Amino acid sequence: MNNDTHSQTEASPLRFLFFSAIGIFLFMIPMRIDGEITIPVAFLADLLGGWAGPVLPAAASLFMGIAAVGSLIAAVRPPQGGFMNSLFAVDLSWLVIRLLGFILSIIVLFDLGPEWLISSATGGLLLEDLIPLLVTVFLFAGIFLPFLLQFGLLEFCGAVLSPIMRPLFTLPGRSSIDCAASWLGDGTIGVLLTNKQYEQGHYSKREAAVIGTTFSVVSITFSIVILSDMNLTAYILPYYITIVAAGFVAALIMPRIPPLSRKKDVYADGGSVSREQPRPDSMNVFQYGFREASRTAAGNKVSSILTGGVKNVLDMWIGVLPVVMALGTTAVVIAENTPFFAVIGSPFVPLLDLLQVPEAVKASETMLVGFADMLLPSILGAGIESELTRFVIAALSVTQLIYMSEVGGLLLASKLPISFIDLVLIFLERTIITLPVIIGCAHLIF
Repeated sequence: MNNDTHSQTEASPLRFLFFSAIGIFLFMIPMRIDGEITIPVAFLADLLGGWAGPVLPAAASLFMGIAAVGSLIAAVRPPQGGFMNSLFAVDLSWLVIRLLGFILSIIVLFDLGPEWLISSATGGLLLEDLIPLLVTVFLFAGIFLPFLLQFGLLEFCGAVLSPIMRPLFTLPGRSSIDCAASWLGDGTIGVLLTNKQYEQGHYSKREAAVIGTTFSVVSITFSIVILSDMNLTAYILPYYITIVAAGFVAALIMPRIPPLSRKKDVYADGGSVSREQPRPDSMNVFQYGFREASRTAAGNKVSSILTGGVKNVLDMWIGVLPVVMALGTTAVVIAENTPFFAVIGSPFVPLLDLLQVPEAVKASETMLVGFADMLLPSILGAGIESELTRFVIAALSVTQLIYMSEVGGLLLASKLPISFIDLVLIFLERTIITLPVIIGCAHLIF
C-alpha cells in the first residue's frame, strides 16, 4: 500500500463522520427560524425563493423549454455523452409530456389562455406557487445530496437498522434515511434521494417503489400550513400522533399487497442478487456499519460533491419540472372545473356515516380530490363546521401521500418503476387503510 492510499484509508472514518454530519445537519435537523420549524435545506430554498421569487416562474419555463427542445433534438440525433443522453433521450410519451409542460408554462406565464386554465387555482397555482418551490428545493437538495449519498451514512444506517426495517417494512436499513429526509424536510427530497439510490443499484425495483410511495411524506412545515388552513393549529400534537399512527399502519400493509408486492426484486442493471452484504459474526451491527461507512468514504473524493450535485440539479430541473407542470395542471383543472372528484368520492358517504363523521356528504367531496393536489382537500373542507371532520380531512390529505401536482409527478418523472395506474391504486389503498385509523383517533381527541 502506498503512502497516499494508506493515509486516505486512515482518514476515511473521519471523512465519514465529518461529511455525514454535514448531511444530517442540512437535511434532518429541525430548526426554529423566525418562529417556524424548518430544516437548513428548506430554509435556504425559502430564502432564495423570497429573493428571486418574481423571476422563478420564467426561469422554470426556460428549463422546461430546454427540456422540450433538447428532447426534440435528441429524438432526431441522440446525444453521444452518457449524461446528456440521460437528460434528453426519452420515449415518445415523455416527449409529448415535456412539450405539453413547456406549452402550458408559456400560456400561464404570458396569460395567453382562458381563466380556467391560467387562474391562481389551476395553471397559476403550479407555475407561480408550486414549481418555483421545486426549483429552489431541487437546487439546494441536489447540490447537498452527496453528503448523504457518498460518504458512508447510508451504509452505516443500512447495517444498524436492517434488523428493524426488514421485518417491519420489507426494506433495507438504509431506507430509514429516505424516510427521515422526507419527514423532516420534504417529500420531494425523499423521492430525489430514493431515485439516486435506485439508479446506483442500492434498491431493487420493489424496494424503490415501496420507499417512493410509502415513506416520501410531506414536511412538517407543509403539515402546519394545512392545519392553519383548517383552523386547527391548536391540535398540532394530536394531529402529528394521528399521522404517525396512520402512516405506520399503512407502511406495514402497503408493501405486502399489490401493486407494490408484485414489483420484482431486480435491480436497475437487471441483477436479482441482494446487494446487502451479510454481517460477519465477529462484529456487532455498529462495528460492521462503521467499517462499511469508512470504506465508502475512502472511495469517494471530496470533488465529487460538486460534480454529483450539479448533475442532480440538472437532472431534476430538466426531467421533472415539465412533468409536474403538465400532469399537475391537468389534474387541478379537472378538480376545479368538473364534478369528477365529488362524484367518485360519493361512495365514501355510507362509510363516513357508519364511522359517525359529521357532515359526511361534504367530507366525501374531499376524500379523493387530494390526488390532484394536497392543498385542495383543506381548501374545499375549510368551511365545514365540525372540527372532527376538518381534522379527519387534514390528516387524510397528508397520509394519502400521492398527489399529482408534485410528488406524483416527481415519481412518474423519476427512474423509479412506478406507473400512473400504480399511483392511482396506491392512493386508493392508502385512503382505505388510513381513513379508519384517522377517524378512530379523531373520535378519541374530540
